[in-house]
Amino acid sequence: MNYPKKFNDLIQAFQKLPGVGAKTAERYAYTMLDWDPETLNDFLDAMNHMKTGIQRCKICGNLSSGEKCSICADPDRNRNMICVVESPKDIAAIESMQEYNGVYHVLNGTINMKKGILPDQLNIQSLLDRINEETQEVILATDPTMDGETTALYIEKLLKDKVKITRLAYGIPIGGHLDYTDSLTLLRAFQGRK
Repeated sequence: MNYPKKFNDLIQAFQKLPGVGAKTAERYAYTMLDWDPETLNDFLDAMNHMKTGIQRCKICGNLSSGEKCSICADPDRNRNMICVVESPKDIAAIESMQEYNGVYHVLNGTINMKKGILPDQLNIQSLLDRINEETQEVILATDPTMDGETTALYIEKLLKDKVKITRLAYGIPIGGHLDYTDSLTLLRAFQGRK
C-alpha cells in the first residue's frame, strides 16, 4: 500500500526490531496512530530515556541507571560467586529462578571468528580483574552453541589455575524424547548425569 512517507518511515523503523516483519510493523504503526497524545508521549519519553538513562554497570556490564546495577549494589549478594553470561537478558532469565544469590559478569557477546569477534572485543579482561583470592566459583553460563562453547573454553583456560570453574548442565528438557534429541545434547546429558 502507498502510505505517506512519515508513516512508511515508522513502519520501516519497527522492521529493524528482531522478529518484526512488514505486517507486524504495519500493525504497530497503526496502533501508535490510534494512541492518545499522553500515551504517545510516554512511549517517546521511554525511547528517549533508553539512550540517556540506561548505561552499563562499571563492575559487571549489566544494564543500569547509575554506575552500579542493582545486583552489584545489593550488599546481600554473594560476591565470591560470579556467573558469566553473554548478555543482560541472560541475567533476567537466571534471576527469574529466584535461586541464585551471587553476582554476574556480562561478556556482551561471544567469540566468533567468522564475524571477526575476538576475545579482546568482549568484556573478558574486566572479569579477570575481578577474580581474587576470595572468589570461590565462576559459573560459565554461555549458550550451548558453538560460539558459546568456544567462549567458555577460552575463559576456562584463562581461569583454570585461579578459581573453581563450573558450567551449567545441559541435557534433555522435561517432556523431551530421546529419539528427537540431537547427539550433542544427548552427550551432554550423559556427561552431566547424577
